[in-house]
Amino acid sequence: MADASLDATAQAELVRRGDASPLELVEEAINRAEKVNGELNAIIHPLYDKAREQAAGALPDGPFRGVPVVFKDLNCQVEGDPYNAGMNAAKRAGWRSDHTDALAQKFLEAGFVCIGRTNTPELGIVPTAEPLAWGPTRNPWDTTRTTGGSSGGSAAAVASGIVAVGHANDGGGSIRIPASCCGLVGLKPSRGRTSTLPDTTPVDAMLNVELCVTRTVRDTAGVLDAVHGPATGDTVRAPAPARPYTQEVGVDPGKLRVGFLAHNPLGTGEIHADCVAAAERAAQLLESLGHTVVHEFPAIAADPTLVGQFTNIWAAMNAADVDAWGQQLGRELTADDVEPLTWALVEMGRGLAAPDYIAAQRALAALQQGCEAWFASGFDLLLTPTLGEPPVELGHFHTPEEPFLGFMRAATFVPYTPLTNMSGEPAISLPLHWNAQGLPIGVHLVAAYGREDLLLRVGSQLEQAHPWADRVPPVHA
Repeated sequence: MADASLDATAQAELVRRGDASPLELVEEAINRAEKVNGELNAIIHPLYDKAREQAAGALPDGPFRGVPVVFKDLNCQVEGDPYNAGMNAAKRAGWRSDHTDALAQKFLEAGFVCIGRTNTPELGIVPTAEPLAWGPTRNPWDTTRTTGGSSGGSAAAVASGIVAVGHANDGGGSIRIPASCCGLVGLKPSRGRTSTLPDTTPVDAMLNVELCVTRTVRDTAGVLDAVHGPATGDTVRAPAPARPYTQEVGVDPGKLRVGFLAHNPLGTGEIHADCVAAAERAAQLLESLGHTVVHEFPAIAADPTLVGQFTNIWAAMNAADVDAWGQQLGRELTADDVEPLTWALVEMGRGLAAPDYIAAQRALAALQQGCEAWFASGFDLLLTPTLGEPPVELGHFHTPEEPFLGFMRAATFVPYTPLTNMSGEPAISLPLHWNAQGLPIGVHLVAAYGREDLLLRVGSQLEQAHPWADRVPPVHA
């Protein structure tokens, strides 16, 4: 049998040894969900009966055969399952996916059994899981606080012990933000490492990548092994790894040169003292392990025009998403169908001139070139806080009378994570610090393009030196 403390790797080993069956693992996860989900609102589409049926049947003989998982209700679509992307219009229509996408197929082929879909903000726009359609997901560490977003439902499910792995995606930090808020490991892969077909491609959604939130570095490595790689038609493809990512866990990363950045390079707000302290302690830990930490960072990351360029791409993407949903639902969506910030971004995106969009794409390319030149100059990693603030109170980003006020608050909350979505580089948030109020504060490591292997090596080294697995939130199954 498996309890909530076992990670997915350990659960899969139970099944392989015959010490637990997939159905037993799934039943235990469902029992844990029924215990805490009413308080947390992490799972919005329970798929318990379907999961039981799958677990009792012939599962693929993949590395995570029989291990329960949750899928975020944004991408990772499975044909026939409810799917809303946080939208009231889709919820009212009772929309169900009409296809299984490339990522979900890989999760299922790995042997995972999905027990439910998790809460997300409308179209993943804001860094918190509080859609009007489904209400807020609450943080297991403090239920008055945000889980972060947009993968907040998955993060709450993992942090509370319902499951060990939650699907997540990241267009501006949406894997790493909830990982920091909920005390988890969150790896954003390199652009093109995971497929987003058929719903988007790295060409029309340059910022987005897919993976998961977990409690251990080895689980993250295992999931990356299971789901990475292009699907037929992908035109942006990250370089293939030299060996399986699970083989990087526990490998000595060597003596590294690490840049350090703990102020806000874009000037969108001051960095909270708790977040600075978390990064400084991580720097000290890295130095104690033999690495060199230098107060330097890519100068191009301080370009103040990057905020506007990111916003232009974000607005264009959301306008396209709302148009696509209108086509799926068979009618043009209006302001009454979406939240005020969503509509404000739609109007902005529709009003964006084509040359301005191209200029934003070129700014992304320039940022990637500048960051890669910095790494090539002799740096292995960049260390920052994951967030600009500890987990904020629920409702902090909800400003319906002034929609862009909440969006601006988000810029203060997440000054670091969007930069790597723009540059395409991999980054990981690690739960190395808790503040005096008992809230988790993540630290953020960025590597050169294609170097997820290095992040996993260093992540596992830090996990071994400063374990976090014994930390359990007040709301736990």
